[in-house]
Amino acid sequence: MSDTTPEHLDVLIVGAGLSGIDAAYHVGKTFPDRSYAILEMRDALGGTWDLFRYPGIRSDSDMYTLGFGWKPWKGKKAIADGADIRAYLQEAARENGIDENIRYLHKVVKADFSTEDARWRVSVERTDTGETTELTADFLWSTSGYYRYDEGFTPDFAGLDDFKGQLVHPQHWPEDLDYQGKRIVVIGSGATAVTLIPSLADSGAGHVTMLQRTPTFIVPQPLTDPISYRMLQTLPDKLASKLVRGRYLALTIGFYEFCRARPKEARKLIRAMSERRLPKDVSYDEHFTPPYDPWDQRLCVVPRGDLFKALRKHTVDMVTDHIDRFTEKGILLKSGRELEADIVITATGLNLQVFGGAQLAVDGAEVKLPDTMAYKGMMLSGIPNFAFIVGYTNASWTLKADLVCGYIVRVMEHMAKSGARTVVPKRDPAVAEEPFLDFEAGYVMRSINQFPKQGDVEPWRLKMNYFKDLKVFGKPVDDPALEYSR
Repeated sequence: MSDTTPEHLDVLIVGAGLSGIDAAYHVGKTFPDRSYAILEMRDALGGTWDLFRYPGIRSDSDMYTLGFGWKPWKGKKAIADGADIRAYLQEAARENGIDENIRYLHKVVKADFSTEDARWRVSVERTDTGETTELTADFLWSTSGYYRYDEGFTPDFAGLDDFKGQLVHPQHWPEDLDYQGKRIVVIGSGATAVTLIPSLADSGAGHVTMLQRTPTFIVPQPLTDPISYRMLQTLPDKLASKLVRGRYLALTIGFYEFCRARPKEARKLIRAMSERRLPKDVSYDEHFTPPYDPWDQRLCVVPRGDLFKALRKHTVDMVTDHIDRFTEKGILLKSGRELEADIVITATGLNLQVFGGAQLAVDGAEVKLPDTMAYKGMMLSGIPNFAFIVGYTNASWTLKADLVCGYIVRVMEHMAKSGARTVVPKRDPAVAEEPFLDFEAGYVMRSINQFPKQGDVEPWRLKMNYFKDLKVFGKPVDDPALEYSR
C-alpha cells in the first residue's frame, strides 16, 4: 500500500458505546477473517455510560435486558449505576478482543459511497490534534446513537446572566463541584432529574428543590431482584439468562402494552404505586399527574423509591411552576415566588444529532436524510452498504441492537454467498411517510425534522415491541425491498 492509498477495512463501525461493542462482537464472531475497526470520537469506550458522570447516574432499564444477549448480566443490582455499567462494557470488549480494534479520538466527518468501487471513502478527524485522514470500507455502520455528546440542551432562560450562583448541565458535570451544604435547584422532571436529586440530597447538599414545568410519570422499582440473581447463580448460564431475560421482557413489554391499550387504568395503577409513598404535604395531583398518557413519554424509574424517600425526609421538595426569569439570587417563577439557589442544575434534556453529525454522500451527491426512509429502523433507502442502530424508547436499547446486529451479519453472509458487492433498500413510492420516532419527548420534537422518515407499513415501519420485532427480523434477508448487486 502506497502512502497515498487510504487504509481499507471490511467493516467500519462508528461509536464505541453499547451499540458499537455489540456490532463489533457480531462481526468478529461471524467473520473472524474480516477486518474491522471502531472509531470513537472520545478517549474512552462506553458512550453514554462514560460521558455522564453526575452523582447517582444509573440505568433506567433493567440490566438483564440492557446487558448483551451474548454476555448475561450477573450483578446483584437489576438497576445498575454508571460505574458498574461502564465496567461491564469494558469487560465485554476486553474478553472478546474488541478493545484492540477501537481507535479513540477519531471522528467521522464525511463518508461518500462510490458505486463504481462499491466502497465507502471516509474522512476522519483526530479530535485531539485536528489532523484529518481517510479510510475506505466495504460496509459502514453507525452506532453513535442519536445524542449530541458535546452539547446538552439548555433553554434560553431570561435573565440567565444575572444569576450570581453556579449553573451546571448534567452532561458536563464538573469533577470539582462543591455542593456540600448548598441550596440547589434542579430544573427538569425527566430521568436525569429524578436520578440526580436523591443522590445530591443523600450526599451532603443543604437542600434540593426539583423545579418542573410539567410532571412526569414516576414509577418505583426494586433495586435488586433476588429471584433472578439466584437463578443466575444456580442454573446453567444459557438457561438462566434465557429465563431471566424472558421474565423481564414479559414484564416491561407487557406493562407498556397495558399502558397503551388502557391508559386510564394505567394512570390509576401508577398513582396507587406512587401516592402511598408520598408524605401528606406533597400533592400527587399537583406534582405527579402529567397532561399526557403513560408512555406518550418515557416513564421514570426510581429504584427503591429513593425520590419518595427524600421527599418524606424533606431534604427535597418539589415545585411545579413556570420560570419567569433568573435573578441574582435564583429563579423567579410565574407565580411570583422566588427560589433562592447557590447552584442551578439544568436537567433540561439533550440535543439530538443524526449519525454523530457525519455528512453522508453517494457518488458525491450529498444525502438529505429527511428525504430517505428507514428500512426496519436500521438501513436507509438509497444508501448502499450502510446500517445504523437506534434502540427502543420503551424498553432496553440493547434489545433492538441485538436484533439489528443479527440481521446485518446475515445480510453480509448473503452478500458473500451470492457474490453481491452492494445492498441497498429500495423505497416503494406507495408507502406513506411518517415521523421516524413516534415519541412526544421534548428532545425528540425539537429535532425530528432532521431525521429520516419511517413508512406506514412493514418493512418500513418501526416497531416498539421486541416480540413483534423478533418476527420481523427473523424473516429472510433476500427481502424484495433490498436490492443486492454485483
